[in-house]
Amino acid sequence: MSRPDQRSTRVRRVGPEAVAEVAAVLAEAFDGYPFTAWTVAADRHPDRLTGLFRLTVERVGVPYGEVWAADGADGRIAGAAVWLWPDREIPATVWADLAPLEAEYAGDRREAMKLAGTVSAGLRPDRPHLLLATVGVRPCARGRGIGPALLAPALAEADRTGTPAYLETSAPANLDFYHRLGFAVRARAQIPGGPRVWAMHRVPAVPSTAT
Repeated sequence: MSRPDQRSTRVRRVGPEAVAEVAAVLAEAFDGYPFTAWTVAADRHPDRLTGLFRLTVERVGVPYGEVWAADGADGRIAGAAVWLWPDREIPATVWADLAPLEAEYAGDRREAMKLAGTVSAGLRPDRPHLLLATVGVRPCARGRGIGPALLAPALAEADRTGTPAYLETSAPANLDFYHRLGFAVRARAQIPGGPRVWAMHRVPAVPSTAT
């Protein structure tokens, strides 16, 4: 069986017009994910996830980072990714404004969310890096090369500019996927009472000088 050709996937950078659809896609993709299952209340869980991802996309990704979307065969967004570049500083007031809103969406898991955030923050590199804030593909669209296609534009730019990349995952099944894209596990942590988090780094590829 041949592997899906990611070149056939239409990937585009999106803005405010796509916030609602991207948030819905990410919420669907993260339903059942270990980190969010542990940090977000079970009641109205899909709605809470949608609200949280809307905050990420609308308040952070669109104004200060890059939001990429991949279209499915039906024309709807099938997957999305949010990247944050080291040269685009996010004001401290943005994070301060988000904190109580995120806590509200976390519901009775707000203390778990706070703890998980503290543990994850301790894994992050000191040097400037490209951060994969989030990426997700609708379950019905997985296995078609959408994930690699979504991440390709930013990783190509990271290679061009010599920028290391970083991400965190709490799903063991994701490790091989990210390994294939050049990421390697550099650290891991166990959230007390919660999931494990793997910190993965990617060294930028050296552009070819062959003629």
